Amino acid sequence: MQNGTTNGTEYFDLKDMPHIIKALDRNQKLQPDILHLIGNTPLVKLNKIPKQEGLECDMYAKCEYLNPGGSVKDRIAYRMVLDAEEKCILKPGKSVIIEPTSGNTGIGLALAAAVKGYRCIIVLPEKMSDEKVNTLMALGAEIVRTPTEAASHDPDSNLMVARRLTKEIPDAVMLDQYNNVCNPLAHYDGTAEEILWSLDDDVDMVVIGAGTCGTVSGIGHKIKERCPKCIIVGVDPFGSILAEPEEINKSDVQMYEVEGIGYDFLPKVLDRKIIDRWVKTADKESLNMSRRLIREEGLLCGGSSGAVMWAATQAAKSLKAGQKCVVILPDNIRNYMTKFISDQWMEARGFKPVIKHDKLPWWNVVLTKNMIQPITCISHKSTTHEALEALKKSAAPVLSIVDDEGGICGVFTADNARKRLANMAASTSEDLSQFIVKKYYTVDVTQAPALGLVSRMLDISPFVVIVESVYSTRKPIGVLTSEDLLQLITDKSLNLNCS
Repeated sequence: MQNGTTNGTEYFDLKDMPHIIKALDRNQKLQPDILHLIGNTPLVKLNKIPKQEGLECDMYAKCEYLNPGGSVKDRIAYRMVLDAEEKCILKPGKSVIIEPTSGNTGIGLALAAAVKGYRCIIVLPEKMSDEKVNTLMALGAEIVRTPTEAASHDPDSNLMVARRLTKEIPDAVMLDQYNNVCNPLAHYDGTAEEILWSLDDDVDMVVIGAGTCGTVSGIGHKIKERCPKCIIVGVDPFGSILAEPEEINKSDVQMYEVEGIGYDFLPKVLDRKIIDRWVKTADKESLNMSRRLIREEGLLCGGSSGAVMWAATQAAKSLKAGQKCVVILPDNIRNYMTKFISDQWMEARGFKPVIKHDKLPWWNVVLTKNMIQPITCISHKSTTHEALEALKKSAAPVLSIVDDEGGICGVFTADNARKRLANMAASTSEDLSQFIVKKYYTVDVTQAPALGLVSRMLDISPFVVIVESVYSTRKPIGVLTSEDLLQLITDKSLNLNCS
């Protein structure tokens, strides 16, 4: 049956159509602002991955990435702000919120600051994605980047820089997610209650990533009170020290790519006693599992979600049919569009095999020293002026910064120097360390890299630095750009196009 007209055409009578009526959730029909939509995230049954992994139990994903700011950290950010306002620690129109973070708590705080009208300064390590930085800036936050390798007690770490800024800036307040009781309380009162409500107080295992550890501690305490049989599993990446016993933390990993979990110190909001079991995770398995969650379950989640899900596939092997396992998925895909979502990014790190091109004879040709243009190296003790002069004389678009042993410790580029001088009110009189780029792509000739790998790297980078490992020192020996590679693969004298 049709009724009414649109541009002379009869329209549908929607009342007579087949209807699928869903029960209303517990949210109000209208909300006063976006902050009131934090929480009440859905619990979704996982199907394909548990079956493929041979698991007998029922697995459910708590989709925390569907919070307004895109992560589980919205909960604690809002709770900390409300608590600070009630205690008059935060004064509307006057206070400045400063927080060290891996990004998601910062986004949650920036979201609250935007709605409530606070100035917000977020301090985060350089390894965190550009997407997080851009989101923070869009919300009006100011950004301070710190070295990824700086330990928590180092004056240059995000934690110590945030504390220094809090002392220097008038009316600044550091809410301190690592020590603030509102961190676990937000999950004790919210996340855990939602899980218990969804499963009628019957849950056998909850698997949770450990970052600041408020999530695992808060959820763990509430669920243990109401469901003592439940096993709380903490997830910690290799390279972090949060897990227990401490022997399982021993690893050669110095830096891991998964963001938002793991630390080199024990936050006050961590209660190890509430955690029954720890599972350590590696980047490769974690990030590939994230891609599986997206591709096979349709869950647009981030890298730490993959770590938690991989850990869950290990821990849940002890569960039987009919038992229930909940996996907390912390954040969403938005923060990682140029990272693990990218095939080239995964291939460059060895997390995914390089794609095959059987019709390109040069694709699998091994890169050798005679194929590369040399790179100019300068000491890390050089001045910024010296680096600029050396770059002017160099034929390559990049200089290599080397340590006292000749190992590469960073690069200097005109593009980065321009950005710093233009956007950060910097000066060439500053120390060279302020201009060093530490995120760049390299291949090691001692590992016989193929030109195809270099080509994939050049899809997402303007250059690739070529290094040669001599014992434990990675010595820079050259650089390749897209122009260089194009010349190589079209130069008939090199015979790269011949099978």
